[in-house]
Amino acid sequence: MPDMRPTALPYGPSEELTRLRTERPLTPVTFPDGHVGWLVTGHSLLRAVVADPRFSSRQELAHMPVVKAEGATHIPPAPPGMFINMDAPEHTRYRRLLTGRFTVRRMRQLAERVERIAAERLDAMERGGPTADLVEAFAQPIPALVICELLGVPHDDHETFQRQAAALSDHGVPLEEVLAAMNGMGAMMHDLVVAKRAEPTDDLLSDLTDSDLTDEELTGIGFLLLGAGLDTTANMLGLGTFVLLTHPDQLAALRRDPGLVDGAVEELMRYLSIAHTGLRVALEDVELGGHLIRAGQSVVLSAPAANRDPDKFPDPDTFDVRRKATGHVSFGHGVHQCLGQQLARVEMRVALRALFERFPTLRLAVPPEDVRVRDDSDIHGVRALPVTWDEV
Repeated sequence: MPDMRPTALPYGPSEELTRLRTERPLTPVTFPDGHVGWLVTGHSLLRAVVADPRFSSRQELAHMPVVKAEGATHIPPAPPGMFINMDAPEHTRYRRLLTGRFTVRRMRQLAERVERIAAERLDAMERGGPTADLVEAFAQPIPALVICELLGVPHDDHETFQRQAAALSDHGVPLEEVLAAMNGMGAMMHDLVVAKRAEPTDDLLSDLTDSDLTDEELTGIGFLLLGAGLDTTANMLGLGTFVLLTHPDQLAALRRDPGLVDGAVEELMRYLSIAHTGLRVALEDVELGGHLIRAGQSVVLSAPAANRDPDKFPDPDTFDVRRKATGHVSFGHGVHQCLGQQLARVEMRVALRALFERFPTLRLAVPPEDVRVRDDSDIHGVRALPVTWDEV
């Protein structure tokens, strides 16, 4: 199994993944437990796999490409509510209930809230300036406050949830700490569900208490949405800012034409692919790309390699805010495509625009090679991003 982690900043696919995509975009690989499965690095093949119901998202069926603890090559079935690791009809039931709650009205309300949160964070940065760690001061608080507001998490619990969510995806965190974070997060979410049933407020979790979902299912859904909507966007904001600051010509184009921000966000999603590895299992024999994938074989999906596929994106290793990056697979594809993708886009657009409008002279405070990276995780990013600016 090749190392699935993207290489050093700004996190492109490794040379081995790039070579495999060129020579054999669907290739057999041996997993850590000896299972022989497949690795997909081509864009069209990856989309074909994730759109095909003959490939399961149930990870209890899968052989794992990364061993997180000694002897732990499998994971148990998804608990109630954790629908991303389920297939139809269970996945369909949960997905249908949630899709109706991600309304245009709620997204518009959250966009206004993102603007206020971003302004508050920038005010605090300015008062403490002219230097800051952008991750701590800006990138982490914004999605934390937004997703907690979406779910109705009390303000006093925001920091705890944020810390626990980060621990779950970081391979460098000891297993006992990961389990403690998982249990703690689950307990806090269960208490929140009970509170929402007793006294609903204007939030997504309260809305769902009117459905036929059990407390256990609501806890799983809240756990999933909090983890998925917090760590990913925080790392995209931090790493996305790094990319813009190290591509001054692209940042200058964005400053000249703020209308490019929508395309710039899509290009950052494509270029960075921070949620880098997916996994499916064949439920039956499937012909794909001239090969026979046998029932029971695990298929690993490399989003960074697929998003840099020259057959889909010309000159794919170049970051270009004017590129039409539609069709990237950073939010997945098919029935499992990210439910919160529009919220993530809103957060990125609003936050990046506000950041560079407030600090037009923003720049790195250290050489790019000295930026501390988060490279041993399911979600990649920078651990800290020291920045500075000229005071007026």
